Amino acid sequence: MEEQRTIRLVLEAQAGSREAFGQLVTQFETTVFATVMSRLRNRAEAREVTQDVFVQAMRKLAQLREPERFGGWLRQIAVRMSINRAVRRPPEMTLSPETFTSLKTEPRTPLDDLLRMERSTQVWGGLSKLRDLDRRTLIAFYVEGQSLKQMSDKFASPIGTIKRRLHTARTRLRKELTEAIPA
Repeated sequence: MEEQRTIRLVLEAQAGSREAFGQLVTQFETTVFATVMSRLRNRAEAREVTQDVFVQAMRKLAQLREPERFGGWLRQIAVRMSINRAVRRPPEMTLSPETFTSLKTEPRTPLDDLLRMERSTQVWGGLSKLRDLDRRTLIAFYVEGQSLKQMSDKFASPIGTIKRRLHTARTRLRKELTEAIPA
């Protein structure tokens, strides 16, 4: 019964009935939204892409030769448009906590600058005592801001290996820094 209703609405929409297409939108909106949301994991983006899916479907509806396949055809459009959105999404940037602390309203004092320089010197000193691979791994991630994927390509290693190297390098740096601080 429901399938016959869908076929009838598709045929009417192909004939130019906006009301029939509106009913199709109402019928399939939650399915399309769920499909898009599962790929994008962002409600605002999913709502926007869901609207774009129905706009695209309305434009291409005349090309659908088998009205009984409307649901699958619509899901395919949703999947394709979700993937396109995810691929074209600008890369997420990881910001250091210092970025946010610099936004606080308290004025910086010369003592703050001196302490920051001292900490920086300690960290760079600790980095210089590490093995080359550990140092390059930490610098690539924290200084150059490379993603795990970029580091995987740069070091020709799987992402899991990069994660393990980061953990190990952080542990070694922590050890170097705690040894450098007098008790």
